[in-house]
Amino acid sequence: MSSKKQSISRWYTYLSAASALLLTITILRYPEVAFTASLEGLKIWFDIVLPALLPFFAMSEILMGLGVVHFIGVLLEPFMRPLFRIPGVGAFAVAMGLASGYPIGAKITAQLRREDLCTGVEGERLVSFANTADPLFMVGAVAIGMFGIQEIGWTIAAAHYLSVVIVGFLMRFTPEKDPPAVRSAIPSGQGNILSRAFRTLEEARIRDGRSFGQLFGDAIRETFSSMLFIGGCIMIFSVLGRILDVSGVTEALQNFLAVLFRSFAINDAIIPPLIRGIIEITIGCEAISQANASLLLRTVVASFIIGWSGLSVHAQVATMIRGTDIRMGPYIIARALHGLLAAAMTLVLWRPVAAMAASGLPIPLMLGLGEASFVARLGISIKTAIVTTGFLAGSGLILNIARNVRVIFIRIRP
Repeated sequence: MSSKKQSISRWYTYLSAASALLLTITILRYPEVAFTASLEGLKIWFDIVLPALLPFFAMSEILMGLGVVHFIGVLLEPFMRPLFRIPGVGAFAVAMGLASGYPIGAKITAQLRREDLCTGVEGERLVSFANTADPLFMVGAVAIGMFGIQEIGWTIAAAHYLSVVIVGFLMRFTPEKDPPAVRSAIPSGQGNILSRAFRTLEEARIRDGRSFGQLFGDAIRETFSSMLFIGGCIMIFSVLGRILDVSGVTEALQNFLAVLFRSFAINDAIIPPLIRGIIEITIGCEAISQANASLLLRTVVASFIIGWSGLSVHAQVATMIRGTDIRMGPYIIARALHGLLAAAMTLVLWRPVAAMAASGLPIPLMLGLGEASFVARLGISIKTAIVTTGFLAGSGLILNIARNVRVIFIRIRP
């Protein structure tokens, strides 16, 4: 068995080295294309990704150190555990992931695993559920900025979030391994759940031990390190996508897939954007918005690309969870399932959302977000992070109050 593993590892090493060498040679063959593609990736990172993620990365680090995440975890444990088989602290990762986008959910999940607040299997369920696109990207960047039609953004967002909840529920059936001992977010002892939540917050703060100044400095340093890595991933995969185009690999894949798509009577104009989207989400969405296909088909493909999230995001997730026992296999399967479900949900929701827009019912407006400045996006992201944290704490309190309400029926006999 060990010799077989060594053989596989050897072939993997050879293949990786050959691929890296071939990519380097191709970049040297097309230096101008590689330079232009890297600039495009840098612009995407600076204009869209950096202002959207920066506050969430910094706040997650600070809130973990202050014990606020542990506090929220105690309040939401009775809700998250039965429904999704993940600990209550996972609600923080889910909410931040839903609000801010890739890859903050994976980063928070890895932090929870390193602090033994979840098992490896729970971390796999959580990272598959919490790592999603954000509404600012789907409505502001894709629908308004790329398609020029705001209404389809709400169709994409609704399909995206409904399908990820389904994925999160399906992931609860992932079989358990022999879990290592984890530190429960809910302390034992007397008292109501609110007092236990405050006690957990205090214990987590004492365990961390850093002053607020040190905690803030560590959070900023860790945040910028992560953001630079994300920017590098976007640039590398942007270059990879363009290199595949000019080297003829994309055309070969397109010819192969065109035969398959024609048997289903699907417009093969969506193939090049789909290939780009499999590699990098933003470039794929921009390409599909300009494809020569119907609006419905382009929107369905955009939903799939956003659900799949691209190899660039997968590389970011792999780095975020490095050093933990969270496996990438279940995550990749969940992303493929999410993409397919999001595409199907877009077909289902297409007419209802269009009818709601035509009827004049109020739909939240995000006019101008497609061309929003760095400062505007940063401000929206900060507000969203604060509101999300407050919403989690408030929801936990309301849910626990509702759980303790007892309805007494008094029957009066005549």
